[in-house]
Amino acid sequence: MRNPFRTSAWPPYAVGAAIGVLSWITFGLMDKALGTSTSIVNAAGVIVGAVAPEHVKANAYLAKHVVKSPPFDWQTALDLALVAGAALAGWLAIKPGERSRVEHVPSEWAARFGPSRGLRYAGAFVGGLILIFGARLAGGCTSGHGISGGLQLALSSWTFIVALFGAGIASAFLIYRTGRRAPVVGASGGL
Repeated sequence: MRNPFRTSAWPPYAVGAAIGVLSWITFGLMDKALGTSTSIVNAAGVIVGAVAPEHVKANAYLAKHVVKSPPFDWQTALDLALVAGAALAGWLAIKPGERSRVEHVPSEWAARFGPSRGLRYAGAFVGGLILIFGARLAGGCTSGHGISGGLQLALSSWTFIVALFGAGIASAFLIYRTGRRAPVVGASGGL
């Protein structure tokens, strides 16, 4: 029998159902919705609070998130578990006898911006900063709005989901707008 954990891609419907069950568990046991972006605010507040605690107490936004909640909570644990789970899934996807593959610069990126790892890492970092800023501006991230809010049929979450997909499609067209197609790995004449 084939081990489902040793596959490079899991069935999206099964993963969606598992995320739904996880949402039920968090709602039922903790009376909390799935979300990850607030832990970034908590971490920033803890760091700033170590240097200037008066500033954190005087800042309504930081005080709301940091002063009223512990610096390490279930959401921080979820964020760390997501990173560990992604690393484990990547490791399990390596077939026996196969070397691990690390793709520092995806072919689509290289075709548009060149093969520079530094540029790719800088782009990913800036994109992450924009993402977390947008998540906090929207009052939640893709897991908070897209999963938990969507499951509760919240209008703000469905608005967020539509805007997320629209912005993602528009961004992809803007970033990868060249007429050149990225080479396909393994295709004849490809890399």
